[in-house]
Amino acid sequence: MLGGKNILLGITGGIAAYKTTFLVRLLIKAGANVKVILTDSASSFVSPLTLATLSKNPVLSSFVNEEDESVSWNNHVELGLWADLMLIAPATANTLSKMANGACDNLLLAAYLSAKCPVFFAPAMDLDMYKHPSSLATFEKLQSYGNIMIPATSGELASGLYGEGRMAEPEDILIFIKEYLSSGLPLKGKKVLITAGPTYEAIDPVRFIGNHSSGLMGFELAKAAAAKGAEVVLVTGPSALNVDNDNISLKRVVSAEQMYDAVHEHFGNMDIVICAAAVSDYRPKVVADQKIKKKEDSLTLELVKNKDILLSLGEHKKEQYLVGFALETENELENAKGKLAKKNLDAIVLNSLNDTGAGFGKATNKISFIDKNLTIKTFGLKTKAEVALDIMNEIINRLHV
Repeated sequence: MLGGKNILLGITGGIAAYKTTFLVRLLIKAGANVKVILTDSASSFVSPLTLATLSKNPVLSSFVNEEDESVSWNNHVELGLWADLMLIAPATANTLSKMANGACDNLLLAAYLSAKCPVFFAPAMDLDMYKHPSSLATFEKLQSYGNIMIPATSGELASGLYGEGRMAEPEDILIFIKEYLSSGLPLKGKKVLITAGPTYEAIDPVRFIGNHSSGLMGFELAKAAAAKGAEVVLVTGPSALNVDNDNISLKRVVSAEQMYDAVHEHFGNMDIVICAAAVSDYRPKVVADQKIKKKEDSLTLELVKNKDILLSLGEHKKEQYLVGFALETENELENAKGKLAKKNLDAIVLNSLNDTGAGFGKATNKISFIDKNLTIKTFGLKTKAEVALDIMNEIINRLHV
């Protein structure tokens, strides 16, 4: 949800500022790019050096960098345009009042007034201040401008009193922002199952039958679905890839049989299922207990068919939108259409090894999306991340979500 987002974090002078070191770390871990602006008083509560180290960006506090040999200035307009969202936490009564009334006497306020993005603010103050009519009026006024308030919680306050006014915890701030950003996404509340990568079929304890799939296409599909708001289960065969996203549950398997079991375990609860894995069609009938010694000039293996995962899903499909992949080398369109009908799919994604830049082990792909009405949409060569977005958009268009 926050991967690649530019977040401008404004920190004001309240004791809760100490929590922002944890907040910055969480934002960075979520994949965001973070720049920090401190008010003068905030630096009394949290170290600029700590925040700069965690955010991997210089911490800003004034319009002019006088310590530079050639005096430079921090452009508040550029900061406001850079940010995909702005977060002010902790937001003190003083700063909130200035924000509500257009006061602009520091870099943070100038950046706030220049921001074109959603602005979140997390109040932090003592309980009587939080309930004061002027504070309540400020909260209402700021929200009327379109700013989003992250409500304070109840707890022990710096004064020693107990009550409402405590800044939300960093983990809760992150959850709040993610929930807000996902609320308007087309796949919010939807569950998506995706398969990725190859399967390995054991010959003996050290050898296997497999293919060259890296799993990249499936992993990019999982990230694209999560970015659209979905809860994703990603079942992958052996792959060096990983994913760090709270909305993606990663399940690793090795063989086709293990993938079959994992997919059917989750299939019944899914809204959308995309089978992008390159599953082995056959496996050795007998798997040797010990490493097979090199004794003869030739070795004969008897292979038996694996269960067809996609076919079995088509047979059990109810309300799920089921999408398969067809990697072809000849008669591409005819073979894809045949697979679409035979396996009771709602759509199939066709790619050909005859297209330069498509197929296994590449960062790019070239596809055609074919739905059950045989409507075909062909895309040019793109990165697999872009292809994944195209596929998700085609599915969303047909689901009318």
